[in-house]
Order: sequence, then structure tokens, then C-alpha cells
Amino acid sequence: MSDEPINANPTVKDTSQLPTRETKTTLRTFPHEQYEAGLDSLVTQYLFDCDNEDQRDDEDNGPDEPLDAQEIYDLIASISDPEHPLSLGQLSVVNLPDISVQQPNLEKGELGHVCVQITPTITHCSLATLIGLGIRVRLDRSVSKKYRPQIIVKEGTHQSEKQVNKQLNDKERVCAACENPQLVKVVSQMLSTCVV
Repeated sequence: MSDEPINANPTVKDTSQLPTRETKTTLRTFPHEQYEAGLDSLVTQYLFDCDNEDQRDDEDNGPDEPLDAQEIYDLIASISDPEHPLSLGQLSVVNLPDISVQQPNLEKGELGHVCVQITPTITHCSLATLIGLGIRVRLDRSVSKKYRPQIIVKEGTHQSEKQVNKQLNDKERVCAACENPQLVKVVSQMLSTCVV
């Protein structure tokens, strides 16, 4: 990656402007050395999840609290941007109105659906796929398997939105990306600032 930022002057929100619930959570950060020690487990777990999707669905049948858009936003807004020392929420890459949650109907055997529309800071952002991958890994690790995440680039905000959307929602491509040590390291650094 070049030392020159792709978007040298993004619009930034103050953290006090980000949507929150009434109760505040505390930010838990991890030293990179400690977080990087978990890279192998991240890759192993993600690949295991990809290979054993049907078994996981059977094992995850206990009662869960229903998810809402605010909870999803809280999970992903604190992800660090790979280029700037800011969160995706501060850069308005993720926005509460762009998150929808459809609850699962276990009686009918229907999974829930979480859709996150991301808004790249510029229309030719080469990091849109990497940002989407970070969001997907965060949701796959944090949200019940009763929900299927979908990460899409908001219509009209990126010149290659169809290609990026296809990459982000193709299970094999995501699993292949999680086998790349360089990508895993960048995603781990992005997730190191996430609120637990």
C-alpha cells in the first residue's frame, strides 16, 4: 500500500455525533502483539465456519435476544479504517439508517438477515473490499449464526460497486481472503479497536 492516502481529506464526524443507545459501553483495545497472536485462530475459526456451516446452524438453536440495527451499528462502527486513524462510524462509511435486520423465523426454518450498506469515502476507493471484509469478519464472529450477513456498497457510491458486492458476499472468496496472511493482519488491526 502506498504512503499517500487515497482520500487525503475525508469528512470526519466527532464521536459525540455517532448514534448510541442510552447506556454507554467501554472501548476495549488490544495491543497489536496480543491481537496478532490470535491471527491463526481467526483464520482457523473462519475456515472451520465456512466448512461446517450446516452443522453450526443445527447447533445454534437456543433462544437469542433479537438483534436490531443499533446493535449491529455498535459492533461495526468502531472498526478502524485501514487508511486513516479513525473509525468507520466517524468517516460515515457505516451509518445507522443503512443497516437493516430481518429477524429469523425458526418455526419456519428461516434464517434472519442483516444487511449493511457501506458508503466509501470516495467513488474510486480501492479499500472498499477490504473495509467490507473487515465488517463481514466482525459480523461473522459476533452475530448468531441464525442471521446471514450481507455487506453491500450503497448504490451510486462506488464506481465498481457490483464487483465489490460480489466479492463481499461470495463465501469462497471471503474464505480465500481469510487465508491470506497479509489481509488477515490488516483486518485484525482494523478490528483491534472494536468495542466488545
